[in-house]
Parts: sequence; C-alpha cells; structure tokens
Amino acid sequence: MSSAEAKSVAYFRNMSITIVLGAVVMLVLFSSCSGKKKELGAAITERDSLPVMDTRGVTTLISDSGVTRYRINTEEWQMFDRKNPSYWAFEKGIYLEKFDSLFQVEASIESDTAYYYDKKKLWELIGNVHVQNLKGEKFDTQLLYWDQSKQRVYSDKRVRIEQPDQIIYAWGFESNEQMTKYRFFKTDGIFYVDEDEGNAPADSLNTPAGGADVPADTLKANNNK
Repeated sequence: MSSAEAKSVAYFRNMSITIVLGAVVMLVLFSSCSGKKKELGAAITERDSLPVMDTRGVTTLISDSGVTRYRINTEEWQMFDRKNPSYWAFEKGIYLEKFDSLFQVEASIESDTAYYYDKKKLWELIGNVHVQNLKGEKFDTQLLYWDQSKQRVYSDKRVRIEQPDQIIYAWGFESNEQMTKYRFFKTDGIFYVDEDEGNAPADSLNTPAGGADVPADTLKANNNK
C-alpha cells in the first residue's frame, strides 16, 4: 500500500470514529432531554392534583367586603387552585356559622363533607347536612347547595324541617340565605307536635293535596286552621 493510500484509509477511519462518537453523544443528550421532559410533565401533573394548602384543625373567621361574615370549624381544609374548577375541600366535616352585620348568627350549617367552588361562590354540602336558622327552625337533608352569588340555598333531595309546632317532610326546597323564607317543591307529610305530651299522635302524618311549590308560611297557616 502506498503512502497516499495509507493516509486516505487513516483519514476515513478517523472520520468514521468521529461520526460514531457524535452519534453516541447525540443519543445521550436526546435521552437526557427526553427524560427531563418526562420528569417535568410528571411534576406538572402531580402539582395539579396536589392542594396548594392543607391545614388541619381549623377554626377561622372569614370576611366579605371587610365585614366578618362566617366562622368555620373543620378537621381538614384543602385548597385546590389548579383544578378546573378550583375548589376548597372539607372532606372530614365542617361546621359553619353565618353572621349578619351586627355579628349575630343568622344560620349555622354542618355536614359530613363540603366543597366550596371559590370562582362560582357555590357551596356543596354532602351527608347529614343540618341547618338551623335564627328562628330555631332545623333543616336536615343529605345534599344542600348554597349559591352565595345568588343568595340562594336549595336542594332536590328529601328534607326534614322541624318547626316549633310541626315537622314537615318534603322533596326539595329553596330558600334565602338566612333560611327564613323558603318553599317546598313537593311536600311529603306533616307531623304535628302535641305540646302537652311533647310528641305527635300516630295519625298526624298527612300529605296535603297539591303538595308542590307550597310556601312554608302558607302551608303552616293552612294546617293550623
């Protein structure tokens, strides 16, 4: 082999080694970048599913337009700001009091689970929901919605309303935020309280005719005649 041929073979051999090394470096870099992208994507997904706040054993006051309006007691309060829609979760139960401008309790609400959709200003209360208004009337149901933007409380589930002289069963109702003006979608029965004995006779469970869309005050007046 001549000197020129030897130099040519050595040149192409070095060139091949350079190409192979370059390919190896590119593969390593590409794999590294892909790994980082996967890790970044996983981190973003994980962040979206994690609460921005997780607080235990909470008792706090919440103000609206600079005025204290609510007191919340809960075992666990989580905020999910990356969810769509974003919400607060109270999955270990909640007790909430609503105040008027004079700091008097207008209503108290408790339930096994609650979610507050902060953008919509909508509460969803689930499981053993108990509400008491300023007049001492008590409401019990398994599902209740409280729309703060519309100042409306409502449910389409069976509800029990305890008044001083009677207990009303109904399917669905809607009310103002103070739970003082409300109507039933469909009444299911009236249970009159015997003031002398502290209970009601067995035949006092009645279903009024046309028991849909009956205002509470009208229903009470008609049955006290």
